[in-house]
Amino acid sequence: MTFNEGMQIDTSTTSTGGGGGGRGIAIGGGVGGLVIVLLALFLGVDPGKVISPQQQLPPGAQQSSSYDLTKCKTGADANKYVECRVVATGNSVDGVWEQLLRGYTRPKMTLFKGSVQTGCGPATSDVGPFYCPVDRTAYFDTDFFQVLKTQFGSSGGPLAQEYVVAHEYGHHVQNLLGVLGRAQQGAQGATGNGVRTELQADCYAGVWAHYAAITKQPGTDVTYLEPLSDKDIADALSAAASVGDDRIQKQATGRVNPEQWTHGSSAERQKWFTVGYQTGDPNQCDTFKARDLG
Repeated sequence: MTFNEGMQIDTSTTSTGGGGGGRGIAIGGGVGGLVIVLLALFLGVDPGKVISPQQQLPPGAQQSSSYDLTKCKTGADANKYVECRVVATGNSVDGVWEQLLRGYTRPKMTLFKGSVQTGCGPATSDVGPFYCPVDRTAYFDTDFFQVLKTQFGSSGGPLAQEYVVAHEYGHHVQNLLGVLGRAQQGAQGATGNGVRTELQADCYAGVWAHYAAITKQPGTDVTYLEPLSDKDIADALSAAASVGDDRIQKQATGRVNPEQWTHGSSAERQKWFTVGYQTGDPNQCDTFKARDLG
């Protein structure tokens, strides 16, 4: 997906470093926590508990950033630089949800390298992109997008990257609606609330894609993005499929165990993104009421 070159990037809610400490559980996103999930499957632990307030960063891990956001000014920069694309996507998602959800407030975004302090505790790049509800911030190490492509078989196209951002912002929408906490409640596994929470965020990412090319930046006649192509949608579906729990488990262990699913199967993730994209209706994203997630 290509940004309109005249679109103006707003970096006011974006930082390049860590915040303070705190208490809470970070929520893994569309591909958030991928490497950790992979390790957790080997170790037989609950991936949802990997990021915790008590977690200590490994020896030698540094909180640092090499991002230069001063070059992120227009849509042309978003098309050229991955960090500008992430910020511009956040701008676009904000623009869409400000139209769809009364009382929507923008989350913060932090771009980091290596490790970061969050309201949910310290984390490293190994967890992939994630959202922390305590400080209402989405965290991204853009190196993850290359991992997504080389290790997990995603197409790696622009909309694959933008889908990841839209998914994490989907968790922010859930937080505003008061449903995000359901991820930690009740049964887990393939039909549990953790998976339903992630699939709803996939659906919300699809809702964003539905409106992204027709939503204009406030005060301008410029839409955030140009119309989606078939290849754009294929990129997003490729990213969704590459991070399905069944695919990750098969790659890691040679077998599939739905009882340990945290994000949903490849088919489910594709399905719910498609529901959001085709309908553009957040009300169709109620995965908690769905009997058949696939």
